[in-house]
Amino acid sequence: MINTAINNSKHSSIGLEVTMTLSEQFYQSEKTGYLNEQFRLFHIKDQTKKEFAYHYHDFHKVVIFISGKATYHIEGKAYNLRPWDILLVDRHAIHRPEIDASVPYERFILWIQNDIPWQELLKCFQKANDRSYNLIRLHPSLQEKLKEILLELESATKSDAFAKDLLAQSLFLQFMIYVNRIFLEKQYIFDRKSYSFDSQIADILQYINHNLKEDLSVDNLASRYYISKYHLMRKFKEETGFTLHNYIVNKRLLMARTLISEGIPVTKAALESGFSEYSTFSRAYRKQFGATPSNIS
Repeated sequence: MINTAINNSKHSSIGLEVTMTLSEQFYQSEKTGYLNEQFRLFHIKDQTKKEFAYHYHDFHKVVIFISGKATYHIEGKAYNLRPWDILLVDRHAIHRPEIDASVPYERFILWIQNDIPWQELLKCFQKANDRSYNLIRLHPSLQEKLKEILLELESATKSDAFAKDLLAQSLFLQFMIYVNRIFLEKQYIFDRKSYSFDSQIADILQYINHNLKEDLSVDNLASRYYISKYHLMRKFKEETGFTLHNYIVNKRLLMARTLISEGIPVTKAALESGFSEYSTFSRAYRKQFGATPSNIS
């Protein structure tokens, strides 16, 4: 396992240390970053020639794009970003940025724990999953309001003034309330040209994520969507960066771990996540997470 700090960047955060966990993980996916606070804000500007691998987080993420040339891939959709676009990335969503290194890339990134006391603020992430749409493109008036709150939040996280943490928390709540209102009430600009995707693969991804307990064999999916299994496997890898089998197993493992952490017995969690044989589940779980299913902290 290699731990590397993000370089050539300027950061502002509650807790400045950023650690990316990069490993040759099971099924080509990478869990990156650790979050111990309720939220953490970063302001990053860099210009590095780097290809990002598909990865996921155990926390939710809001990306606020400031400048540069970037396309963000989330679960089979590619979003072409404009300044002050906002992306909602749910925990466990497979994603990666595609950056043009010819110009500096500047963004705010907000990490949010899944178990924050204000659970209603996470509705925007669930709705992004339901809609299979992750982009908020703001009207100018709303853009200025959110920009003001975000810059105040950044200032509060860097301050040593009295009650700085309390002020940062109140600004975080204000920012997320506005984001939820805009997204849930569809107050954003919808631009069909702002993203691209393969409609058939998008349908298959949505079906998989809503039916992890069901038979998701290549043969069954190919039959359901009237496509040859070889064409399906090729298209799926092209659009997501994953083989179909690896994607499904990874999502099932993440679901099982979530269920276990919620108190569901291990055997039942494995079955509810689509694993018909416990031994297969246990081996895959240990390989993916480096621990037995019963050792969730």
